Amino acid sequence: MQEQRQVVTVEDTATKPRHYVFVLLDKFSLLCFASALDSLRIANRMAHKELYSWSFAGEGGETIKCSAGTEFNLDTDLTELQRDDVVLICGGVDVQAATTKKVLNWVRREARRGLRIGGLCTAAYTLAKAGLLDGKRATIHWENSDSFIEEFDEVELTKSVFQIDGNRMTTAGGTSSIDLMLKIIAQDFGENLANAVADQLIYSSIRTDQDTQRLSTPTRIGVRHPKLSQVILMMEKNIEEPISPSVLAKDVGMSTRQLERLFRRYLSRSPKRYYMELRLHKARNLLMQTDMSVINVALACGFASPSHFSKCYRAHYNTTPYRERGAQSGRLSV
Repeated sequence: MQEQRQVVTVEDTATKPRHYVFVLLDKFSLLCFASALDSLRIANRMAHKELYSWSFAGEGGETIKCSAGTEFNLDTDLTELQRDDVVLICGGVDVQAATTKKVLNWVRREARRGLRIGGLCTAAYTLAKAGLLDGKRATIHWENSDSFIEEFDEVELTKSVFQIDGNRMTTAGGTSSIDLMLKIIAQDFGENLANAVADQLIYSSIRTDQDTQRLSTPTRIGVRHPKLSQVILMMEKNIEEPISPSVLAKDVGMSTRQLERLFRRYLSRSPKRYYMELRLHKARNLLMQTDMSVINVALACGFASPSHFSKCYRAHYNTTPYRERGAQSGRLSV
């Protein structure tokens, strides 16, 4: 039986397809790459014409492996591109190691030539390391935000699923590549085509740059008590200078004892314990994802002394910060 499919009429005055160069970094995320690529493919299919074309580039120009271990053939090395090409750098696991000197030199050169450049998933790190996000809004996977903020204070990091600021684009990883590409398709050829692509992807809720990447605090912790959520949000925003439980309780209009009972009832731990776990979780992220000294990590997470930090860390993770750093220094995960 012959396939029946919708054809979306678009206004296209371009003489050639808009070309995207996917730069695949070592251990890139397959989901963020495939989500972006397939959005372009489906746009061509729904318009019944080649609106977009693409090629794959990477260091060495031969093959590259994604974080799942699958190997991909590359079309080209990191060579000079056409001025109207759009670059999408795809990051993933251990993006610091994948952001080599050759990659940085290449992306800086292409940026100087005026190309539009995006970073998918953790590749916002690559753009920031190259200095391309200074003074701009950007986003990155929430798991990498702590280390990103510590290293790149010239970048206005948001919690959005994607950001477009001038000729720079960043996404938070995963399916957020779809949201970015739908935005671009809508800008290029109209909402009808973008909606048709979303329908083909069974993507019923298109997100904008105003949508945040993480679940709300109540959803994430599994409780919907407004005052408990408010206190947890205050804790998350005050890691470097922790607030005492008595002050937290006062700020939400309850006694310290009431706050204690609330945490025990819903989270089976004291406010102090929960706060400590938040601080230690951030500390672990910084140890694994940055080159910050253990002392600076301790200070960034509200510990007055390295010895106290080490004691608390060992009690919670059954290892010391120094051993953690030695085993996993420099790794960025998604």
